[in-house]
Amino acid sequence: MSKRMITVIPGDGIGPSIIDAAIKILDKAGCDFEYEFTDAGLTALEKHGELLPQRTLDMIEKNKITLKGPLTTPVGEGFTSINVTLRKKFCLYANIRPVVSFKGTQARYDNIDIITVRENTEGMYSGLGQTLSADGSTAEATSIITRKGAEQITVFAYELARKENRKKVTIVHKANIMKSTSGLFLKVAREVSLRYPDITTEEMIVDATCMKLVMNPEIFDVIVTTNLFGDILSDLCAGLVGGLGMAPGANIGKDAAIFEAVHGSAPDIAGKNLANPTSIILASIQMLEYLGMADKAEKIRAAVTAVIAEGDRTTRDLGGTHGTTDFTQAVIDRL
Repeated sequence: MSKRMITVIPGDGIGPSIIDAAIKILDKAGCDFEYEFTDAGLTALEKHGELLPQRTLDMIEKNKITLKGPLTTPVGEGFTSINVTLRKKFCLYANIRPVVSFKGTQARYDNIDIITVRENTEGMYSGLGQTLSADGSTAEATSIITRKGAEQITVFAYELARKENRKKVTIVHKANIMKSTSGLFLKVAREVSLRYPDITTEEMIVDATCMKLVMNPEIFDVIVTTNLFGDILSDLCAGLVGGLGMAPGANIGKDAAIFEAVHGSAPDIAGKNLANPTSIILASIQMLEYLGMADKAEKIRAAVTAVIAEGDRTTRDLGGTHGTTDFTQAVIDRL
């Protein structure tokens, strides 16, 4: 039987080093993948003269599954964001950002287990209709929410909650002020919630959500929300468990999926063997779960959990003194 082919985009800055770490761990866990490497971001611009080469798009479409390092979008290069472009191109409507407390991270909380499900293609974050008046005095942008988009992301959130045996979904909105766009999202989400009587539904305004995430984060289970709010809330949630280095991301559509480290490319530490690869390792775990390889996913998760808890070979952001390669080897040794 042929091996599963995975598209790999190493990315910019620290991307190649953390992607290398994730692949070594996947191989050690016996995942038996084959990898096709391609470029995007600054690396692609330098090599091929464009940020998102057609070869990369073709490879993502062909293999369906992509593991992606952080990308840098230069200012003024014609892209609002490479990540936004990829999400729209492949209709990756669901962004899943789980955060879980790991013993040994020195995070403020030790009991966090929250999944943020973010609509990934609509709303203010999508960058539609951005204009600036000729005199530079007035800027505009357009936010569009559709019934279809609101329904499919809310259904995704409830189905995920049911699959993961979660007890509650919190619908986050700003319908009290943004009565058209956020109002439609809330109306549709309420309708969807009626199909899932086995799951508790809670509604919360986004600013109250931010406050409660800081004060009482343990009350949250699954959060579902629109694009811009989800971007902000998921980073806030990452801060509860030790930062973006501990937060993976999955972008899911009907025909393709991209799994990624959600932090930046950190060019200041690129090539210095300092980066924490946990985010992309956890993203690869999401990838395994998506592919129905739960046993391999749990095996890697247990190894990462043990290494962080022991603290002997962790990176600086986790309170240790070691680098990317030492941390990776520690996980491999546990495997």
